[in-house]
Amino acid sequence: MQKPRARLAGALAVLLCLAACAGKPPRAPPPPNTGATIAALALSLVGTPYHFGGADAAGFDCSGLALYVHERAGLTIPRTAREQKREARAVPLAQLAPGDLVFFRIHSRGVDHVGIYTGDGRFVHAPRPGVPVTYGDLGEGGYYRQRFAGAGRFWEGFPADLSPR
Repeated sequence: MQKPRARLAGALAVLLCLAACAGKPPRAPPPPNTGATIAALALSLVGTPYHFGGADAAGFDCSGLALYVHERAGLTIPRTAREQKREARAVPLAQLAPGDLVFFRIHSRGVDHVGIYTGDGRFVHAPRPGVPVTYGDLGEGGYYRQRFAGAGRFWEGFPADLSPR
C-alpha cells in the first residue's frame, strides 16, 4: 500500500508536468545591447576576404557583411545597401551608435555602399575586390565623410515594437 505522502508527491509531479505543458514558453528577452553585439560581430570579421555577392564567413561584399552580422544578432534585414538604407530607421550622424549602418554614394548617385558603425567615427566594411573586411573612418573632410549618404538602425525596437520605415 502506498503511503499518503508518496501519493501526494506523485500527484503533485503530474500536476506540475501538465501545467508546464499547457502554458506557452516564455519569450526570450532581447539582448541587452544588440547594437554593441552587431558592432562586435563586425569587428571579429576584420580580415575576412572580399567576395562579390558574399554573405558568409568565406567572404563578403559590403551589404552581405551587414546582412550576416544582423542575422547572427537575430535580426533579418534586406540584402542590398540601397534596400537596407530604405528600410532602416534613419539615424542622424550626431546620434550614431555602435551597430548602426552607415551608407555611402561611392560610384553612383544612389546608395551603393554600406558599413557597420563601431564607434569613435569608425566603421567596418568590405570595401572592394582585393581588399579584405577592414576599417573606414568618418572623419571630417575624409573620403567616406564626403560620400556619406546617411545612417540607419535595425536593432533598436525591431522587430517587436516598431516596423521598419
